[in-house]
Amino acid sequence: MAGPLWPRSRRGSTDEALIRSVYEEHGQALLAYATRLTGDRAAAEDVVQETLIRAWRHSDALVNGKGSVRGWLLTVTRNIITDRYRAKAARPAEVAGSPATPPVEEDHADSVVDAMTVMGALDRLSAEHRDVLTELYYRQRTVAEVADTLGIPPGTVKSRSHYALKALRETFGEGDRQSAPRKPAGPRKVVA
Repeated sequence: MAGPLWPRSRRGSTDEALIRSVYEEHGQALLAYATRLTGDRAAAEDVVQETLIRAWRHSDALVNGKGSVRGWLLTVTRNIITDRYRAKAARPAEVAGSPATPPVEEDHADSVVDAMTVMGALDRLSAEHRDVLTELYYRQRTVAEVADTLGIPPGTVKSRSHYALKALRETFGEGDRQSAPRKPAGPRKVVA
C-alpha cells in the first residue's frame, strides 16, 4: 500500500505535524550544513526551506524505516545546493548596470533610428542627387573627384549637391512643422 487511507485533509495535518517535528529535530543541523556549503546564510535558509518542502512531498520516505531521516535530509540538501550551483554555472554571469559600471556597449538605438531616417530621406532623392551626395559625404571625395567618377562637369556636381541638400533640409524640416499646413508635393526631380 502506498500510504495511509486517511482523507487528504486529515493526512495533510499529519504531514504538517511530521514536518514540524522534523524541523525541530533536524532544522539547526540542516541550516549549519547548508550554510557551510553555500557560504551564505540567506541562501542556506532557502535551501533548508526547499529541503523541508521536498520532505513534505515525500513524507513516506521519512516514515518508511529505511535509513536515517537526517541522512536523507542532508542528502536532499546537498543535492539542492549542487543543482543550484550547476544552474548558476550554466547561465551567463549577471551584470548589474550602474553609473559606476556602465554597460560594455552603449545603447545604439538612436543612431540606428537616425541612420534609417537619413536612408529614407536619401531614397526620396533622384538617383543623380543621391549619387553626388554619396560620393561627396560618404566616400569623402572632392568635387573634382566626384566629377571624374560620375563623368559630369564640376559645376553640375556643385549644383546637384546644392539641390539635394536643399531637398533633405525640407524633408527634415517637415517633422518640425507638423501642425503647419503642407503644400501638395509635385514631382521634384531637379537635375542640373
